[in-house]
Amino acid sequence: MVTAVQPLPRRRAARLRHLGPNWYASVMGTAVLGSAGVALPAPAHAPRAVFAAVWALSLLLLVALLAARAGHWIHHRDQARAHLLDPAMAPFQGCLAMALLAVGGGALTAGRDLLGVRAAVALDTVLFTAGTAVGLGAAVAVPYLMAVRHRVEPGQATPVWLLPLVAPMVSAALGPLLVPHLPPGEPRETLLLGCLALFGLSLVAVLLMLPLVFARLVTTGPLPVALAPTLFLVLGPLGQSVTAVGLIADAAPGVVPAPYDRGLAVFALLYGVPVMGFALLWLALATAHVVRARRRGMGFALTWWAFTFPVGTCVTGAAALARHTGLAVYDALTVALYGVLVAAWLAAARGTVRGLLSGELPAGPRPARVAPRPAAVRTTSGAGR
Repeated sequence: MVTAVQPLPRRRAARLRHLGPNWYASVMGTAVLGSAGVALPAPAHAPRAVFAAVWALSLLLLVALLAARAGHWIHHRDQARAHLLDPAMAPFQGCLAMALLAVGGGALTAGRDLLGVRAAVALDTVLFTAGTAVGLGAAVAVPYLMAVRHRVEPGQATPVWLLPLVAPMVSAALGPLLVPHLPPGEPRETLLLGCLALFGLSLVAVLLMLPLVFARLVTTGPLPVALAPTLFLVLGPLGQSVTAVGLIADAAPGVVPAPYDRGLAVFALLYGVPVMGFALLWLALATAHVVRARRRGMGFALTWWAFTFPVGTCVTGAAALARHTGLAVYDALTVALYGVLVAAWLAAARGTVRGLLSGELPAGPRPARVAPRPAAVRTTSGAGR
């Protein structure tokens, strides 16, 4: 009997079938490892070349994934569309925007010495523009699909639902890096106030969604063990918002008129301190859930990348508070959180490489069958499965 063997290009295309947008989380986690390292207090700095190398790795990963995802849309368009209709996978569409933004922002922090200022600004401009546009699109499209196509119930809420809503906050945190490179006057003020608007847009959206996540934990119980790492995603909007207000305040002098520049510095402190406190509370709560899940057999999955980028945003948030307060306690917190980030990245990267070498990855959950909602007017009872 002769067994038919698929041509090599076709076999490679078949392996892409389950390559979902969740893979961009590896780019985000790697990029923040470099950019958060640059934010460490001076005595804790490793050689900048190390952070530049990590950022360069994130750029290579981004290019590779963009090419692979393009192949996914070309060869498996049915699966790509199914991801949009799968309530478990659709929120990951926000990861593309955050990957673009994280790599772009890293070009001006960790990658500047490697690229040169002009090339770093050009790369960040392109990636920031594309990432912000994709992020705003995801922030509208995914909640819209959840409302009109997905059939979800309160008991199904997970922190993954926050992903498309956090993307504009990443733009708000990284946009101020480009402000000094714009012409003085209205261009700089427009970008800075635009970042402040993105901060408000994302913050209000997250505040609407986060109670659903917390209520699901309290009323329904812990998440399935495989999803326990996603609890760390809540740290993303918390740490990133503290980073955003801190960097907006840093860029404000000479850009926005007095006394608003000083007011932004005051707001960065009054907002950042309590929110960072809540982030540490949530970090402890999420860690307790992950330890419980690990004891119940939680193995490696791509959800482990949720340990990286959100913690990285807390590193940059703590660094911003250290600059604005001058307190050594925030320097110590920055270093401690970066240690957690390094350990998390090593664990996620090791599991990913092993999965790729063993052939278990790329793989993804089979999309849930989601039937379109009828056009009839909804009743008060809601739509169940």
